[in-house]
Amino acid sequence: MGRIFEDTATAFALKSDSELERAYFLFRLIANEPLVRIGTAVTNFAINAHLPVEGLIRATVFDHFCGGVSEEDCLPIIDKMYQKRVCSILDYSVEGKEVENQLDSALEKILRVLDFVKEKNAIPFAVFKPTAFGRFGLLEKKSAGEPLSDLEQAEWDRIVGRYEKVCQKAFDLEVSLLIDAEESWIQDAADELCLQMMRKYNTQRAVVFNTAQMYRWDRLDFLKGIHQIAVEEGFKLGIKAVRGAYMEKENKRAEEQGYKSPICASKKLTDESFDNGIAYMADHLDTFTIFAGTHNEESSYKLMELIAGHALSHDDDRVWFGQLFGMSDHISFNLAEHGYNVAKYLPYGPVRDVMPYLIRRAEENTSVTGQTSREMELLKKERARRKI
Repeated sequence: MGRIFEDTATAFALKSDSELERAYFLFRLIANEPLVRIGTAVTNFAINAHLPVEGLIRATVFDHFCGGVSEEDCLPIIDKMYQKRVCSILDYSVEGKEVENQLDSALEKILRVLDFVKEKNAIPFAVFKPTAFGRFGLLEKKSAGEPLSDLEQAEWDRIVGRYEKVCQKAFDLEVSLLIDAEESWIQDAADELCLQMMRKYNTQRAVVFNTAQMYRWDRLDFLKGIHQIAVEEGFKLGIKAVRGAYMEKENKRAEEQGYKSPICASKKLTDESFDNGIAYMADHLDTFTIFAGTHNEESSYKLMELIAGHALSHDDDRVWFGQLFGMSDHISFNLAEHGYNVAKYLPYGPVRDVMPYLIRRAEENTSVTGQTSREMELLKKERARRKI
């Protein structure tokens, strides 16, 4: 199999020369760690002080990593990417709401997105985070197996009601729903809820997808465990596999509270865990639908080899690749060019509200060894090809 990810003409076909220059400028900034820290601090200060920075942010980092401020605002990008066979996943990236009416408005937002999704073949999935529908502290208590008070039980029932509403609607509209992962100490409750929804709605196909963060050393066993349940009870499993997003936080908490960290001890072990999880699911596609959320080239090549090894067509609807908008275009667009199912997470929302998400992206990019330098190397190669 050729090394398809080197093809920069395909990777950046949708980028104008000025967009290519902006991307190169941004990744050069992100590559410089102190600059990221300064930029983060300055941006936070400007936003909190209500200084007019939104225009500047919108023209640079926001437009590179986000689809727009509303669903409608994202449409030109969604349509443009779909011409290249790359689908979109609308991700309303406003974080950290705790109050009941905000949880209800998050539910209304997802229900509206589902209507939007139904109208567009270009948007095969909707997505939400468990903490968008339920309070962190309650998920934590439930995960720890602590008894709930009557008030808390009523609150928990409301969370279940929100899940029911959104899963039922996805089922009725025949679209799929990705449920993102959370910190390990609230994930058990989220997993249990997700399993409950899969039992009910995944009888014919994977409507509801849970997320497995494979940097956790227990996740392969988790996949095997739910696989057994699904086979015995006769329902399908949708799993989005990712490496994981809370490593420093997870390790710090484990150290402070004196328990074994749930995170693999090294990058190599994390890579093995991810690849083994994907391989296990690929061996059981009668039950699993895989959404491989990865920016790792080797893991992507391995999944392509599994698809070939299992004699599947490139666009078998039980296997999807996913990346974030504004990153790893060399993976997304080259995979799509070769006929694989690809979807980009397209974050959107008011500029001010989406900033915490963007800042985390910049910080994550800085901490992922080689990610930013690889982006820059490819952008440089494409600039040379276009001679700009």
